Amino acid sequence: MKRKFSEKKMAAKGEGPAIGIDLGTTYSCVGVWQHDRVEIIANDQGNRTTPSYVAFTDTHRLIGDGAKNQVAVNPINTVFDAKRLIGRRYCDTLVQSDMKLWPFKVTPGPDDKPMIGLTYKKKEKQFAAEEISSMVLVKMKEIAEDYLGTTIKNAVVTVPAYFNDSQRRATKDAGVIAGLNIMRIINEPTAAAIAYGLDNKASSTGEKKVLIFDLGGGTFDVSLLSIEEGKIEVIATGGDTHLGGEDFDNRMVNHFVQEFKRKLKKDISGNPRALRRLRTCCERAKRTLSSTPETTIEIDALYEGIDFCATVTRAKFEELNIELFRKCMEPVEDCLRDAKIDKSNVDELILVGGSTRIPKVRQLLQDFFNGKELCKSINPDEAVAYGATVQAAILSGERNEKVRDLVLLLDVTPLSLGLEEVGGVMAVFIPRNTKIPVKKEQSDWTTVRDNQTSVCCKVYEGERTRTTDNNLLGEFTLTGIPPAPRGVPKFKICFDIDANGIVNVSEEDQTTGQKMMVTITNAKGRLSEEEIEKMVQEAEKYKLEDKEHKKKVEAKNALETYAYDMRNTIRDEKKGAKIPLADKKKIEAAFEQVIHWLDENQLAVTEEFEYKKKELEGICNPIIAKMY
Repeated sequence: MKRKFSEKKMAAKGEGPAIGIDLGTTYSCVGVWQHDRVEIIANDQGNRTTPSYVAFTDTHRLIGDGAKNQVAVNPINTVFDAKRLIGRRYCDTLVQSDMKLWPFKVTPGPDDKPMIGLTYKKKEKQFAAEEISSMVLVKMKEIAEDYLGTTIKNAVVTVPAYFNDSQRRATKDAGVIAGLNIMRIINEPTAAAIAYGLDNKASSTGEKKVLIFDLGGGTFDVSLLSIEEGKIEVIATGGDTHLGGEDFDNRMVNHFVQEFKRKLKKDISGNPRALRRLRTCCERAKRTLSSTPETTIEIDALYEGIDFCATVTRAKFEELNIELFRKCMEPVEDCLRDAKIDKSNVDELILVGGSTRIPKVRQLLQDFFNGKELCKSINPDEAVAYGATVQAAILSGERNEKVRDLVLLLDVTPLSLGLEEVGGVMAVFIPRNTKIPVKKEQSDWTTVRDNQTSVCCKVYEGERTRTTDNNLLGEFTLTGIPPAPRGVPKFKICFDIDANGIVNVSEEDQTTGQKMMVTITNAKGRLSEEEIEKMVQEAEKYKLEDKEHKKKVEAKNALETYAYDMRNTIRDEKKGAKIPLADKKKIEAAFEQVIHWLDENQLAVTEEFEYKKKELEGICNPIIAKMY
């Protein structure tokens, strides 16, 4: 049986090099293989990581640093943490708890899909999490295109190892909406292991057991891998797709909300702007406490004109979050247990993700491994994008000797997969931590009623015995079964997981030979082909709007710059001395008129700014020409 997704081994001409993208909850990062090494690309602000934020205003859309920088003044129309919504349902308890902390609105859409409600250009809009993630992907794509000067089409994108099937599919959908061909989805800790493997390829001898501890802004993964002479094999994986730096920030925000209430008898929990300003300060304090034992939070006019000032110590921060820090050790134990490896046999402990800079997290991990030294040789913020970039280079056919022998042999599936049996029991086909790609068949399935002409198969993932406690991936029905007594018809069911960790299931009636093969789609919440196509068209519309806005800003800036240049010229001691007084007054009056017009017409269209500049040039250029 052919798998639905085939690997793309070589980027087509005109599509530029393939890039690696770490699509993070709080920050994203992009890299490209260039000059025989990985180049992590800085954005237009000079930062090598870009906030996964998207903001909408009355005039335009902002992505990345621009969106995060204005969040305090526009909290209800600035989206972050979209990764925590992707592939989930509105009724999910994690979605419900997160909604209480977000300033933007989330409402149930068709099939219980969470939809983000925003105001854009004074109109109410609804966005799926895939659309928001696609906008971040577009930003990363544009960062790479600006740096390389060429169009980019192909990318390897990373996801948390513990992302389930629907979350992986939703991430692929986001890539389609962004106009990217996602060559491969790889797990974040696996990408970090590739970065470590490439970095240590020359110096390493023999097999090494490496534990990747990946604690980011919104997700947490642990993976145990074997690395030998550049060959990487995942042994076991574990984690929590809902644990990270954002949760540590939330604990601190809640603490100071209560502190403000206790000291000043005011409740700021219903004020999005005050909460956003407090959250920004808490995030900054968390970072500072990684290197100093104490820091101060100072916010002018936080609420109803009241200033807020408080001191927070590292000990207090640890006390607020100790339960979450300890929770990080549980997947480490589970991972080692699944791998049947004692912690004394782990050779390297590699830290990935910005939250691993927290001293208490490091201490707990080190204590768990009896004081073993932590490996700090790779950049925790960039390691995942680094590994994704190496994988993109390999899939593109890069034959450089540095990557030629670096092979990711096998990854693993993070959750068990199976079908529902009579009585609502889960029949496991593929146990968790099975190496992928994998194909498993079972031939002993049959009907449960006499003369049954159709069979409905429900596909689940999870570790519980009852299917109601697991995640329903989807269902399909095989029809046209010839009537027969129960137990007589025989069916062969095959589970096939591809290299992206995405599930395909087929069923064959062994009596009639009738077959049905499906790529499992989420029973609820998955985007249809029509919805994806509509979002692709919307994305193109937003791209054109962004381009037009950029053109307008450039025209406005060009007019303003030219006006000030002319004014500075006539006021310059040397240059101005050559200009008659009457002409100076003429330029000064034209300057004042233009600046006044700019103040009154900030929302003018591009053509108006261009016309005003030509008008000003018509006055100034003949006068300036006389000087030379």
